[in-house]
Amino acid sequence: MAAMLDVLRVTFPFFALVLCGYLAARRRLLPLEAIPGLNGFVLFFALPCMLFRFGASTPVAQLLDAGVLLTYLLCALLIVALAVAVSLNARIRWNDAALGALVAAFPNTGFMGVPLLVALLGQAAAGPTIVTILVDMVITTSLCIALSRLDAAGEHGAGVAVRKALASVLRNPMAWAISVGALMSWQNLALVGPFAKTVALLGDAASPVALFTIGAVLARSQMLAHERPHGPLRALDYLPVALIKLLVHPLLVWGVASLAVRWGAPIDRLALTVMVLVAALPSASNVSLLAERFGADNGRIARIILVTTSLAFLTFSGAVAWLKP
Repeated sequence: MAAMLDVLRVTFPFFALVLCGYLAARRRLLPLEAIPGLNGFVLFFALPCMLFRFGASTPVAQLLDAGVLLTYLLCALLIVALAVAVSLNARIRWNDAALGALVAAFPNTGFMGVPLLVALLGQAAAGPTIVTILVDMVITTSLCIALSRLDAAGEHGAGVAVRKALASVLRNPMAWAISVGALMSWQNLALVGPFAKTVALLGDAASPVALFTIGAVLARSQMLAHERPHGPLRALDYLPVALIKLLVHPLLVWGVASLAVRWGAPIDRLALTVMVLVAALPSASNVSLLAERFGADNGRIARIILVTTSLAFLTFSGAVAWLKP
C-alpha cells in the first residue's frame, strides 16, 4: 500500500494536468480555437527541444538498442493484428479498424511518457523510451496508415499510403530532434550558453503544456462527438480496443521481453521495465489528428483515447507499483 501511494505521488500531477486542460476546454476558459495553437507549440517547439536534450545526454548505445527495438516492434505488430481482428465487421471497415489498431498500439509516449518515466525511473529511462517512440512513429504508424487504405486499394493503393506516411515521418520535428540529439551525443558535442538556455526553457515547458493540451484535445473531441456522421457509438466499438491498449499491450510486452531475456537477448531490467510502462500508457492523442486526415471515425478514436487516459491513472500507477523495484 505504501509503495502504491509513493507511485501516486509521482503520477498524480501528470494526470491532474490532463484534467486541468479538460476542464479548461469544457468550461470554455480555453477557446476551442486555441487548442491547435497549443498543439503547434508542443509539437514544433517544446517537445522537440525536450527530446533533443534527452537524445544529446543519452549514450548512443542506448538509442540503438536492437533488443529493445525488435522486442517492442514485435509486440506492436501483434497488437495491431489483434486490434484489427477484433474491430473488423460489417460497419467498421479497414479505415476505421486500422486507425483503431494504431490507437491501441501507439502509446502517448511523446506528450506524457518521456517526462513521466524520467520522473519515475531517472534519466536512464530516456534511452529505451526514445527507441519506442521511433518504432511507433516510423513503423507502426506507417503500417496502420497503409492498412487504412485497403478499402480504396483500387484508387490509391497501400503503397502510396506508405510513402505518404514515411514522408510525414520525415516532416515530423520529433524524429529530427532525436536524430540531431543522438548525433551530438555520438560526437560529444554540446550547445553553447545562450542556445542551450533557450532549448532548456522550451524543453522545460514541454511536459506541462503537453499534458494540459491532451486534456483540452479530449474535451474538444467529446464536445464535438454529436457531429459524428457514423451513427450512435456503441460500447463494443471502443471498449475492447481500450482494454487491449491498457491491459493486453503491457502484459504482451512483459511476456515477450521476459522470454527474450531468458533466451539471451541483451535487455536489462531497466529497459524491460521502461518498455512495459510505455505500453501501459494511454493512447496517443495525435492519432485523433490522423483519423481526421484520413476520414476515419474520429468519434470512436477520441472515445478510446478518453477512456484509456481516464483509466490509466489507476492501471498505469498499478503497473509502476508492480514493476518498480
